[in-house]
Amino acid sequence: MTLEIPQLHIKNMVCPRCVMVVRQAFEQIGVEPLSVDLGEVKLKKELSGDELKQLDDLLAKNGFERIDDRKVQLLEKIKTLVIDTIHHRDPYDTNIQWSAYLSDQLHYDYNYLSSLFSGMAGITLEQYIIRQKMEKVKEFLFYDELSVKEIAYKMGFSSVAHLSNQFKKIIGLSPTEFKKSIQHTQSRKSLDQII
Repeated sequence: MTLEIPQLHIKNMVCPRCVMVVRQAFEQIGVEPLSVDLGEVKLKKELSGDELKQLDDLLAKNGFERIDDRKVQLLEKIKTLVIDTIHHRDPYDTNIQWSAYLSDQLHYDYNYLSSLFSGMAGITLEQYIIRQKMEKVKEFLFYDELSVKEIAYKMGFSSVAHLSNQFKKIIGLSPTEFKKSIQHTQSRKSLDQII
């Protein structure tokens, strides 16, 4: 007989700093978690009602939220996996097959994941992935360390033209126009706000 490890799912955890902030929230209520990962916290024991209330208050102050609904948890896992893969893995796997990758990581059929995502997020999973990629492209352009050709290759686009078309469609400017734009410093978005 195996004991199930209590877990909490946390919305809006998209980066290593988020993990640190959530870990600190647990420390503030006197609870030491077994592990804190993007979107998920494993605990030694279930939290009391009072501990959950304190935790919810601390999380809310930092822009996080505890999730109870299973479909919402799965939606957040999808988002977290896409964000982590695109924004925090170096080098980015340019040959990634998203359908197989997400199915393998989350242990659900891709059609189910895609349908759930579309129904709950209001855009398709493919559109979400493209939007996250475009945000990463904006970051590369902002820091001006790579050419557009290098960015296209690094992000898995078949050509500069393919990247440029997608970028213009989502952002409204070509990568070159964006680079020249004075407003580019104000056009980056928080990763958890991209939909």
